[in-house]
Amino acid sequence: MKRPLSILALTGTLALGAFAGFQVNDRFSEASTVTAAVPQGQMIPAVAQATPTAPATYDNGRARTESEANTVNVVKARQNGLVYISVTESADTSPQAQLRQQFQQQLPFGFATPDNSQPQTGTGSGFFVNAQGDIITNNHVVEGASEITIRLHGNKATYKAKVIARAPDFDLALIRAEGVPASAIQPIPLGDSDNLDVGLKAIAMGAPFNLDFSVSEGIISSLERTVPVGTKEVYQSVIQTDAAINPGNSGGPLLNSSGQVIGVNTQILTGGAGQSAGVGFAIPVNTVKKILPQLQAGKGGVIQTPTLGIQFTDLSGLTSDQRSQAKLPASGALIQSVAPNSPAAAAGLKGGSNRALNLDPSGQAGAQATVSTDGDIVTAIDGQAITAGDDLRRAIIGKQIGDTVKLTVVRGGQTRTVNVDLKAFTFPSAAQQ
Repeated sequence: MKRPLSILALTGTLALGAFAGFQVNDRFSEASTVTAAVPQGQMIPAVAQATPTAPATYDNGRARTESEANTVNVVKARQNGLVYISVTESADTSPQAQLRQQFQQQLPFGFATPDNSQPQTGTGSGFFVNAQGDIITNNHVVEGASEITIRLHGNKATYKAKVIARAPDFDLALIRAEGVPASAIQPIPLGDSDNLDVGLKAIAMGAPFNLDFSVSEGIISSLERTVPVGTKEVYQSVIQTDAAINPGNSGGPLLNSSGQVIGVNTQILTGGAGQSAGVGFAIPVNTVKKILPQLQAGKGGVIQTPTLGIQFTDLSGLTSDQRSQAKLPASGALIQSVAPNSPAAAAGLKGGSNRALNLDPSGQAGAQATVSTDGDIVTAIDGQAITAGDDLRRAIIGKQIGDTVKLTVVRGGQTRTVNVDLKAFTFPSAAQQ
């Protein structure tokens, strides 16, 4: 059965990039030489036109290739849109503080160990998205913080910031700093993550291990990856890149050769050392663009996502023998229970009760190893077939509260369509939606 990986696992699985980078300060500043606006979708110019009789040179000979010159110009054009974020936890016993402490203990040699007598701190990255000074970062960078301060590239001045809104289920947050001069706010344009190809250039900017203004370059390694994102750990589509992403890069921009944001750096796959192993993940920028209006109107709150309120078994996770024994289809969400007062209950969906399928013939796992086979089976949502349980979770989390979805449901061998009006609903179960 397909099991969600913990987004906070620290050895050999997915590790959040913000839980590190303590007590290390560095500074790097270089004046920008690119001031002209770049039209949407066009590559930032790499070179001036070479004369017909002279060999092409780039950046007065410093850049040896056109690709190098493009990278240099992208960085110079966008570096002042980068934001460094520092947070102080409200209490060292909070879940976020404990996670930061746990991650810090696994840092390589040369970095400080936690001092539990002092307030716990952490760092991350972010970037301006508009002229009003709105800053996008990861939710896990700022969640649970009692104080947030930011600094801008090439400037030691610090500014207090506040959370405008958080979207924990997408690991995104919007913050705004106080007193930042309007001339210092340089938003980075947002691109289109639906218009990407594997192999295209990817440039990551941020502050890994609290090393201000660090740039790494790679390519888009995959557009077919899904990983558990956010508090519900729903598998969502992400951009995989081999551009080095390390603790402290969280919330920073992933850019294309046009200098547009294509993703928000969020996670890394580690080899157990809590640092980059060449596999990093970014939240697609189109997810950011979809949620941004809600974040901007959030007034300090949490953007909630709808929940059906069911507990189900993913039929694709059962063996063919188990499905054959219970006369179940190859895929779908077999409902085990429906929470009272949930959207699913209001729509009349039914859970099972017969516990007819024993997944552990040895009997050692007890009642948890039994599956009821007489509940409704959800086979499609809005006409899209459910081939795995995460298809249902992913479809629901992509909706908004107040939306109505059409579920194709099989009950007693009969197929029917059920309309479900979505709302926010809390149902504490790992196998929920």
